[in-house]
Amino acid sequence: MNLNKLTTNIKSWAEDRGLDEAQPEKQMLKLMEEVGELAQGLAKGNRDQIIDSVGDVYVVLTILSMQMDLDIEACITAAYSEISNRKGKMINGVFVKEEDL
Repeated sequence: MNLNKLTTNIKSWAEDRGLDEAQPEKQMLKLMEEVGELAQGLAKGNRDQIIDSVGDVYVVLTILSMQMDLDIEACITAAYSEISNRKGKMINGVFVKEEDL
């Protein structure tokens, strides 16, 4: 299944459960929980937990976008547009933007 279809399924799942109308502040807390689980998976080298957590983060971000009347695809497009021509270099394993060098 492609990402567009999965995103549509996530949105339908969230709507069926009323999550699209819930409080974004609560969804933000859920996002932090999932990011914490991702960090734990990275710290422990647990690939299955990392895979699950990356997916969970996307699901939670999709629902948060819905709650804030934003389109997740438009948000991703805007972010990519901003970084697509970005230049910089890797320093100690971290990409540093050219303007921050």
